[in-house]
Amino acid sequence: MSFLKLGVNAALVRTLTQYEITAPFPIQSASLPDAISGRDILGRGQTGSGKTLAFGLALLTRLADRKAVPNKPLALILSPTRELAMQITDVIGDLAPVVGLNAQVVAGGLSYHKQQQALRRGVAIVVATPGRLMDLMEQKDVILSDVEITVLDEADQMADMGFLPSVREILNKTKADGQRMLFSATLDRDVDSLVRKYLKNPATHSVQNETASVVKMSHHVLVHEANHKDEITSQIAARDGRTIFFVRTKRGADKLTEKLLRAGVKVGALHGGKTQAVRTRTLEHFKNGKTLALVATDVAARGIHVDDVSLVVHVDAPADHKDYLHRAGRTARAGEKGTVVSLVTMSQRGELKRITEKAGIRPTTTSVLPGDSELIKITGSRKPSGVPIVTAVTKSDSAATNFPKRNRPSKSRRTSNARKESGHGENSRSESPRSSAIRSEGGGSNSGPRKYGSERGAAGKPKSRTGARRRAR
Repeated sequence: MSFLKLGVNAALVRTLTQYEITAPFPIQSASLPDAISGRDILGRGQTGSGKTLAFGLALLTRLADRKAVPNKPLALILSPTRELAMQITDVIGDLAPVVGLNAQVVAGGLSYHKQQQALRRGVAIVVATPGRLMDLMEQKDVILSDVEITVLDEADQMADMGFLPSVREILNKTKADGQRMLFSATLDRDVDSLVRKYLKNPATHSVQNETASVVKMSHHVLVHEANHKDEITSQIAARDGRTIFFVRTKRGADKLTEKLLRAGVKVGALHGGKTQAVRTRTLEHFKNGKTLALVATDVAARGIHVDDVSLVVHVDAPADHKDYLHRAGRTARAGEKGTVVSLVTMSQRGELKRITEKAGIRPTTTSVLPGDSELIKITGSRKPSGVPIVTAVTKSDSAATNFPKRNRPSKSRRTSNARKESGHGENSRSESPRSSAIRSEGGGSNSGPRKYGSERGAAGKPKSRTGARRRAR
């Protein structure tokens, strides 16, 4: 069924066609009619299923040509991390002006003052992380009494990160009779309590759950001698194709990145100790192919929605089965193939086995040495150049929140919020527990950096893109 027959605004359909997005994905086909009618939605779908367009097209269609008064948005989208909030804003912000609306990202690590100014001018759709939104609510810079549509994206991750008390407080400030849409990969006890309290007779729509998708990937446990780990990792990093290496700590991410650079591998590091500008640039380089290897921590990676990641490597074992599934979900997006590899010594096999069993995974176990045929067959590894790569050194390892000098939230509160949203909860032991964006959501490639500190929604239509896949994610 076409987007138009599903009830999507005709102007939005024409714009999607410019991006060569003409056929909806299952989560969109299932949920759009109910969402456009104003019914509460409970959506279950893995990363890459196209849920951003599922709720985005619905709220844009429902709010078309409405005007928000200063400081009072009409719609609110909550996200667990600022990377995900920015990617949602890319999708919504490019489509919003087509129907006379605008969107603004509200997240820690970005300019507080610019967010204040945008809200004072009037923003129809706010895409926010809970911590920064609470700060702005405290200062009366955003008032939620006019919010008619609220979306909770990746609610299970918000629960894992400890945001549910803030989420409940935020929901209590929105219209009691407003529409609410909740999307989550899992429905554990905490998320289920949100559903029962805040969603009224929701229409439930599920696509293949995350576990089912991950089971279809190729999973391998590579057993190695401890003194071979660095060499094996560098050979995997030198492969062709996008690869994400997961570690538990910020320090571990930096150390591995330095080792790979010394081995001659172009690589970027993504963790909560980096400023937002550096994180955005690192992710852009990974998307556009300037670097094909990315070292990331679990919290920072929760905002990574990049197509064509063909290999995920657990350099450090995940903390639990949920982290295994979230990490693995960075590959094999939207039906593509992917491989997941765990690097372990003999003594670490038992811990990983408990995690994979709970995740419903039965990996193939292989003993490997640097450069051997099995390692090459499984990962496509090859010997790196050995010529060290020198990168510019910047003062980028501590994220700033850029609050204005006056009328700021209390220091303790904003520090706590910024740490959660940016991944600063990571410590030396382990971490605390998705134009180009539309094409990515619709199957296209990613290109070009974006500026996130300002409103999205100027007059005019996006330019037509070529090369996008014809099925919408």
